[in-house]
Amino acid sequence: MSLLTADRINTFYGDSHILFDVSVEVHEKEVVALLGRNGAGKSTLLKTLAGALRPKSGTIELNGAPIHQKEAHEIARMGLQLVPEERRVIGGITVHENLQLAAMTAKDPLDYSEIYRTFPRLDERRTNKGRELSGGEQQMVAIARAMIRDAKLILLDEPFEGLAPLIVRDLMAVCQDLAAQGRTIVVVEQNVAAALSMAGRCYLLNTGHIVFSGTSEELQERPEIMNRYLGAAA
Repeated sequence: MSLLTADRINTFYGDSHILFDVSVEVHEKEVVALLGRNGAGKSTLLKTLAGALRPKSGTIELNGAPIHQKEAHEIARMGLQLVPEERRVIGGITVHENLQLAAMTAKDPLDYSEIYRTFPRLDERRTNKGRELSGGEQQMVAIARAMIRDAKLILLDEPFEGLAPLIVRDLMAVCQDLAAQGRTIVVVEQNVAAALSMAGRCYLLNTGHIVFSGTSEELQERPEIMNRYLGAAA
């Protein structure tokens, strides 16, 4: 069943046309990767889906309900959560207080114990302030804030950016566990190998156009496409 459908969306930054008739579909309980070089339009697509940017044309539906004209906070309440590349962890309050803030506006927040079971490291650091956390720990908080709001769909924008390989491995395991629990995830990631190992399906963007749509295995079987549009990243 389709959880999210975007049909021929066109998004602009000012006068600059960034997304051109982009259509994507995300089914329940799957992980989808959005791949492409820097500037391909991946983060713009996530922001458009989340309501941070409004498409000039096209439609977006979440659970069959149109959301392309809604504000970002309305879309968040409907169950779509964007975890931005910047993480935006509040540095002056503790890990637990960051989670409490996220839970305050949730209809039916998850129990904190479930969050700390998923992220044992955050359980150890729950009284530490956000500014005292490593980059990987901040990323865990960012994902945990989306989880605690019991998101139907989590959009991850460059979750592994700048992190050590061991931390990337741990975060990948968490994302895979979330998918196994039935959560739906869309991930933008420059680490192509990591993204494809997580995702069952993928879309490849180039200068704002979808140039490939299919399973991760199908993409890996097309090295000419990977070399053309991903280059060294592949």
